[in-house]
Amino acid sequence: MNKGLAEIALRVEGLTKRYGDLVAVDQLSLEVRRGEILGFLGPNGAGKTTTLKMLCGLLRPDAGRIELDGSVGVSPQEIVVWEGLTCQEQLEFCGQIYDLPAAEARRRAGDLLEAFGLQEKARALAKTLSGGMLRRLNIALGLVHRPQLLFLDEPQAGLDPQSRVLVREYVRALAGEMTVVVTTHDMEEADKLSDRVCIMDRGQLLVMDTVEGIKGQLGEGDLYEIELAAGEAEALRPHVEGLPGAREGLSVQGDTLRFTSTRDSALLTEILHAVDRQGLTLEQLRLRKTTLEDVFIRLTGRGLRA
Repeated sequence: MNKGLAEIALRVEGLTKRYGDLVAVDQLSLEVRRGEILGFLGPNGAGKTTTLKMLCGLLRPDAGRIELDGSVGVSPQEIVVWEGLTCQEQLEFCGQIYDLPAAEARRRAGDLLEAFGLQEKARALAKTLSGGMLRRLNIALGLVHRPQLLFLDEPQAGLDPQSRVLVREYVRALAGEMTVVVTTHDMEEADKLSDRVCIMDRGQLLVMDTVEGIKGQLGEGDLYEIELAAGEAEALRPHVEGLPGAREGLSVQGDTLRFTSTRDSALLTEILHAVDRQGLTLEQLRLRKTTLEDVFIRLTGRGLRA
């Protein structure tokens, strides 16, 4: 084991996977600290699931190195349960696969059923559960043996809002005692859950930092979005560039001019005057806090789900 891995639960160097001419994962390198929750973010097709399968040993990489320190638990994006077993039975069975004594596996199964709101379904066959219940059971199966490193692939897919909060709070409570890597395309959820996040697109790692650190790439202040009639955003741009405090991250996305600023409502007044002087048509003007998706748009020039 390399020096320093006592503080690092997972180290990846130059990880690469190709499918013909498609490079699904392109020279990925990162380190995950022991006890942290890392949000692994990106749109569908970014390479998140392919990366996770390689980290779990389910897919052989074409190049690169993976170092894991500790036992591993996995909850895949696809629901993997035994339909003919009850919830209690399959959690106990999974525990015994990992060499837990029968009594301990039984206790652990009961604890997880309660934690994920499935205690009333303990004796129900998996094939009778709703999609949300199956997702929660799928996550619980990855936790039976108390792994030191847990991989969750889109764990909140198909969950209702109440179940999303339940899963999020449980995973958040694992911070410090278990290292968790969560893949998702829901940046709002990752914002609430993660200690650090990395954003991936087209197989490449774009950025990795704390949530606030990544948001800070857009500059300090709030995000201004000025939506104009078709073709008018570029016409307004040079006039906004000349306003004090309005140049940070200035860009045009479609018919919307975007930038961040720490200035107050006086800037809005100046923008409205510029729109009026140029004879442009203002459709919407929005002022809000920056989000992770704003950073993604800044990095890639397109929306997260595009």
